[in-house]
Amino acid sequence: MTAAIAIPVNPTLAQRLAGLDQAQKIRLGIGVILFVAIGVIGLVMGRQAEWRVLYANLADKDGGAIVTQLTQMNVPYQYAAGGGAILVPANMVYDTRLKLASQGLPKGAVTGFELMDTANRFGMTQFQERLTFQRGLEGELTRSIQALSSVQSARVHLALPNQNGFFRDQQKPSASVLVSLNAGRSLDRSQLAGIVHLVSSSVPEMDPKAVSVLDDSGKLLSTPPEAGGGLGADAQQLQYVQQIEQLYSSRILDILEPVVGRQNVRAQVTAELDFSQTESTSELFKPNQTPDATAIRSQQLLESSNAGGSGAAPPTGVPGATTNQPPGPSAATINGSPQAMAAAGAASGANGGRRESIINYEVDKTVRVVRGGTGMIKRISAAVVINHQSSVDAKGKTTTVAISEPQLEKMTALVRETIGFSKDRGDSVNVMNAPFAADKVVVVNTAFWQQPEVMDWARTLAWPLGTLMFGALVLLGAVRPALKVMAQPIQVSDAGLTGQLDAIESEEPARPLLTGPGAGSSQATEMTAGELALEEARKLTRDNPAAVANIVKTWINGEAPA
Repeated sequence: MTAAIAIPVNPTLAQRLAGLDQAQKIRLGIGVILFVAIGVIGLVMGRQAEWRVLYANLADKDGGAIVTQLTQMNVPYQYAAGGGAILVPANMVYDTRLKLASQGLPKGAVTGFELMDTANRFGMTQFQERLTFQRGLEGELTRSIQALSSVQSARVHLALPNQNGFFRDQQKPSASVLVSLNAGRSLDRSQLAGIVHLVSSSVPEMDPKAVSVLDDSGKLLSTPPEAGGGLGADAQQLQYVQQIEQLYSSRILDILEPVVGRQNVRAQVTAELDFSQTESTSELFKPNQTPDATAIRSQQLLESSNAGGSGAAPPTGVPGATTNQPPGPSAATINGSPQAMAAAGAASGANGGRRESIINYEVDKTVRVVRGGTGMIKRISAAVVINHQSSVDAKGKTTTVAISEPQLEKMTALVRETIGFSKDRGDSVNVMNAPFAADKVVVVNTAFWQQPEVMDWARTLAWPLGTLMFGALVLLGAVRPALKVMAQPIQVSDAGLTGQLDAIESEEPARPLLTGPGAGSSQATEMTAGELALEEARKLTRDNPAAVANIVKTWINGEAPA
């Protein structure tokens, strides 16, 4: 019996591939293709460009013009979610903006007095120059109005009539402002007045009444003073009422929360205010005062004498300073009775003379004008609900009990003092004690892998980890087994070599086998035969190495031995 001996051989790569069976070759090819594809995809995804916002909140017309220009410039672009912005690669944002700006895009940008930089062109008429100035002024006003936080966009239209030398025929300028507000924002009366004042102050001789402010729905926001306020005044009054109600509600909470605890009291206040404007005028006349306390407005004294009358004494004396004296004080009473005044007149008439005295005194008059203020409180109603008090018994169990009546009355008195309760005004306060309904808090035990943070983290790492795992699977499942088979050395057994040697030496006569010591044992015989065969192979290799190499070559190539 001949023993098999393996002889290692180092073949080439083609010989190793040829030594694989058909299934191993197919599996190796698919694995190599998939592994290369995974590597290419990973390289492309790793070098993918980062997108940045080029322009946002563009009008449809400007967006279409920019997209057309980007296509001509061979600049890749994308649309953000909802189409509200145009995205380009991060390394091309500023270069693209400069190129588009050189072409006047986007055209929706507001231009101001920079239009005057190109206005000094040769051949420009006076009308064109005036129109350019008007456009620049409109642009500057638009920029100023858009600076307000509530305004998203605005447009200003100015009507500037031509001025002539006839002052009677000159027309006053006017303006219209169209504003588009941000979502959920509004303009109060002070902001509207500021816009009107801004526009009227920017144009010479423009009356603030000639400025109209509209919103994007076409509603007139600016109300002339002669219109009586309108909707704007009602909104302002409503806001003032809400402020008063919130003020009183916060006062009630501030006074009761330290007693009953936070979240254990609710208060609502309703205020009725009077916004009517009243004006009253009154005149008061006082009675006549004493003669020494009165003020004389005018005085007229008339005296006449009858020289031919009986009892009439002609003027005597030497003319001069001594005889030229003013008359004495009048003896007529001011507030005397009619009988006394008639007696005095009769006495003067009896002397043959006539004396009349007319004195006008100032009359006391008081004029009082009272104007009632707007926003006066007519009535206040307050409703307060207080939660039951919590108490803990000896066993540590928490229970709720109602507030006692004396304590509830004290709290009611506190609320009345807080809001300035007035019975004459008709105010009302209602304080009630009731248990609050506890909100059931539903606790959702979300698994760790279902939490939003974990899911976002998993989505971020899903692609690179999936690519890595798939590549490892292809490498270990398809490529590695084939490479392992190809890496094994090709072995040639001595049995095949012996058979080929026997085929070569078959023509030689058989030589008798000499038996050595221990020939009686079968195992010794077999071992001796194997050793003899090996020795013969070694001898043949030493004697004729070319023949042995030829035999091994033909065996590797799969050819039949010669």
